[in-house]
Amino acid sequence: MDHPLTTIEKSVLESQIVEQLRTVYDPEIPVNVYDLGLIYDIQISEERDAKIVMTLTSPMCPVAESLPAEVQVAAAQTPGVGAVSVELTWDPPFTVERIPDEVKLMLGLL
Repeated sequence: MDHPLTTIEKSVLESQIVEQLRTVYDPEIPVNVYDLGLIYDIQISEERDAKIVMTLTSPMCPVAESLPAEVQVAAAQTPGVGAVSVELTWDPPFTVERIPDEVKLMLGLL
C-alpha cells in the first residue's frame, strides 16, 4: 500500500482482527479472549501493523506463556495485516467487572 490508512480502513482492519481474536479461548473459561475482556487495546499503524495489549485472568494463569502467542498467531491470520505484536500487561488487573453483562449471564455470574 502506498497511501496512508484512513480512519475507516484502520477501523475495518481492527474489526477483522477482533473477529480473529474471537477464535482464541481461555482454556479455563468457555469464552473467547476478546469477549472475556482480556484484550485492552488494538492499535493499527500506517504500515498495517497491529499492536495488541492484553492481560490474563491472573498472573499465575497456566497459559501465561501460550495464550499471548495464540493471540498473536490469530491476529496475524487477518488478511491485510502486517506484523503483529502482543504486549502482556497487568495494569489494570483483570477483574470480573471487565466481563460484559451478556457473558456474565452466560457464565452464571449474574
